[in-house]
Amino acid sequence: MIRKPGLVVSRRQALFGAASLAAAPLAMPHVARAADPIRIGLLLAKTGQIAPQTEYLANGTFLALEERNNMIMGQPAELIWLDEPSPQGAVQNMQKLVQENKVCAVLGGSLSSNALAEEAKAAELKVPFVCDNAAATEITGKNCNRYTFRLNTPVIVQSRMLAPYALKYGKRWYHITASYAFGQDILRSSRELLKQAGGTEVGSDEVPLNTPDFSSFILKIRQAKPDVVVGGLSAGDLSTFLKQWNELGMKGKIPFVEIAIGDTDIWAVGPEAATGTFTKQWYYKNPANPPAEQAFAAAYEKKFGKPAADKAWMGWITARSLFESIEAAKSTETMPIIEALENWSFKGSKSDYRYRKFDHQMLIPNLAVSVKDKITDKWDYFDVKATLPENPADIDKVYGTEEEVGCKMT
Repeated sequence: MIRKPGLVVSRRQALFGAASLAAAPLAMPHVARAADPIRIGLLLAKTGQIAPQTEYLANGTFLALEERNNMIMGQPAELIWLDEPSPQGAVQNMQKLVQENKVCAVLGGSLSSNALAEEAKAAELKVPFVCDNAAATEITGKNCNRYTFRLNTPVIVQSRMLAPYALKYGKRWYHITASYAFGQDILRSSRELLKQAGGTEVGSDEVPLNTPDFSSFILKIRQAKPDVVVGGLSAGDLSTFLKQWNELGMKGKIPFVEIAIGDTDIWAVGPEAATGTFTKQWYYKNPANPPAEQAFAAAYEKKFGKPAADKAWMGWITARSLFESIEAAKSTETMPIIEALENWSFKGSKSDYRYRKFDHQMLIPNLAVSVKDKITDKWDYFDVKATLPENPADIDKVYGTEEEVGCKMT
């Protein structure tokens, strides 16, 4: 007999199953039988500088399933969480999820470098992949495919939203960005927008992940005397930079702006050092949040004893979109799930959230937020300045036309 947790099979059954698996196309995802739990993969980093964010992403994802009593289509459902140690490691784990764990779809993509590799693997394996966090433009641009859906607003779109706030300070910009896909995307798009505005880049630095000391970069910024610093740092690197920015006496001297701030990033900075204007997709204190999101925020705080960070919401809304789409498809087969995702929607406060069919990008408003002058609550750091675009009817235009996006989906 061969034993697995919760399962006993005979040697003959095991050999028969192995032969069947060898004969079946590897690209075909698992179709759940009535007695099987519906399995969904979760690919999120468990260690590294992104881990404080992925904890919230995972919490939101699991809470979305708990809200359904861990059931989809009247069957038990479960999430199987594997690590994203690197792009190569993430691809290996996606293959394991599909071929060994028999998941019908995968959620995840905590870093753009991982997500770009994962979406290519999803197309190879023919499995639906819903990317919850990565923001590189190419994911739903030139690298798009029919199997991949993405929540996070692309870098170029967020840069367009932020540029007017940066230009309020002046047209002499200094860029400090991460030396990987996310930061490089910000640098490229920000330079293009600055050029269109007739501005000047007075300096630029691309820094590696997990940089412990930003003092040399900050001294260069001080000498360049820009009107504004445009950042492209992620997670722990952004927190480290802002702390050292304050320690070197730069807070309040030169404005700082960046797209895609995470609540965990700013919480790690602390109220004394926090500063800046940012874009973000969701804020637990936003009075315009629709009832379902308010209920989610309340349930999250009750369960975890602290407010829902934006990353928790990102895990929750992407998981909800997938679970509801499987339910609507009445199937765990790939193409019915994809077609249901293409028709999924959620009622937001100003416009419905939905995946655009030609590129599978979720169309969702963003917020422009600034750090409060005086922070009296250890969680509540931001004032919401605007919901962007201000006219909900402009959302397709802001996200770009099919020609501008460059997605050629097969």
